[in-house]
Amino acid sequence: MLEIRGLSYHVNDDAGEKDILNGVDLEVEDGTFLVITGPNGGGKTTLAKAIMGLVQPTAGSILYQGTELMGLGVTERARLGICYGFQQPPRFKGLQVTELLSIAAGRKLSANECCSYLTKVGLCTEDYVDREIDASLSGGEVKRIEIASLLARNASLMIFDEPEAGIDLWSFTRLTQTFESLHKRLDSTMIVISHQERIIRLADEVVLVSEGRIAARGCFDEVMPLLDMEDAACSLKEAE
Repeated sequence: MLEIRGLSYHVNDDAGEKDILNGVDLEVEDGTFLVITGPNGGGKTTLAKAIMGLVQPTAGSILYQGTELMGLGVTERARLGICYGFQQPPRFKGLQVTELLSIAAGRKLSANECCSYLTKVGLCTEDYVDREIDASLSGGEVKRIEIASLLARNASLMIFDEPEAGIDLWSFTRLTQTFESLHKRLDSTMIVISHQERIIRLADEVVLVSEGRIAARGCFDEVMPLLDMEDAACSLKEAE
């Protein structure tokens, strides 16, 4: 289980002190597919990065499987089974897909093992197993390869930050199919930051984050009307 208690994150910039997260409390049961959504600037990505250790909260507690994460670095959290998928996964010219998967697994994988991971994310292994992770791959292809690397890592908690960003409609459709398939087949916990209704509909639970707080939590039908209200309120603020 992931347990977050009183998580806060404050920054000082040219505009003064700002609260990005303000006393967030959240529990996520093992095996849950949770989507975190909400207006831009509400704190969604900061919350995800705090779980991974990419930002250091100013107060609060994060426990995963009973282990306190505050004070642990990214590498230590990865060893506990926590992994993070970026909006724009890095490309590595000269590095083949098989090599990336072996690095993620911490050992040299056989061709059959690599093919198994690629198949799980809907990629034809003959076309991708020896490909370099370079500019020749589309955004959607790189993202699914990144997911395959998290599977090779044997991640028990997978966090994805707006995976729909920067990919075309066809790739987005395949990506949603990949998430749906993984959730059905795996016991891993998945936390996805997303604005896309098609991804939100896949979730077991939806959390609405606004102004650094958990504004609502529930099923799609319970949370989406509130999200529409939040978006409308943000539009009015921008117009003033």
